[in-house]
Amino acid sequence: AGPLVALANPEDQYHEQCVNGLRELPLPYVSTWAVLAEAAWLVVRPVEFIRSVANSCADSSLQIRDLEPASLDWIAAFMNRYRNIGAQLADATLMYLAEREGIDTVFTLDRRDFSIYRTSKNRALKIVPE
Repeated sequence: AGPLVALANPEDQYHEQCVNGLRELPLPYVSTWAVLAEAAWLVVRPVEFIRSVANSCADSSLQIRDLEPASLDWIAAFMNRYRNIGAQLADATLMYLAEREGIDTVFTLDRRDFSIYRTSKNRALKIVPE
């Protein structure tokens, strides 16, 4: 959620870093509803944020992926595995999405946690922005 919050606010200390990091990612950008909900909670202007997200979805540059109910077991197990660092639902959904779709990069400002997280094949994701 951090990069979405930073991108929504040009005065955010991470805004420029996230703008530059976004250029490294292939289109379409993919995320989950949990990440979107967390970001909407954190931004200063949630209505404008949601409109911006809707525009990005409409032009196909952003896809918010649905997670099937069966994914909840995987997500719960992931959160339990990383309970000592307080794995959040949004993080777990991104790791699930990476696992399900073979994604090898995550757009996050949470370097601490994502440098620890691993897929079921013990694979770390590349973190953008660097």
